[in-house]
Amino acid sequence: MSRRKSASQFEEAMQELEQLVEQMERGELSLEESLKSFERGIKLTRTCQQALQEAEQKVQILLEKNGQQSLEPFNDE
Repeated sequence: MSRRKSASQFEEAMQELEQLVEQMERGELSLEESLKSFERGIKLTRTCQQALQEAEQKVQILLEKNGQQSLEPFNDE
């Protein structure tokens, strides 16, 4: 996955998550709608966490190379 695509997916997930939180905070959703929003929010949170972990691993690779400006693929398993 390209960095641009990953960043875009992260930003989209964060925006959707913010919208879900706002809707839930207003308290106007039914219990069923709230549960669906909560489940979607959990999925979005996991997507964001994964993107942040990947970015952290890339930064760590750069730091371990003593400041060389090259990125290497990493194993995300």
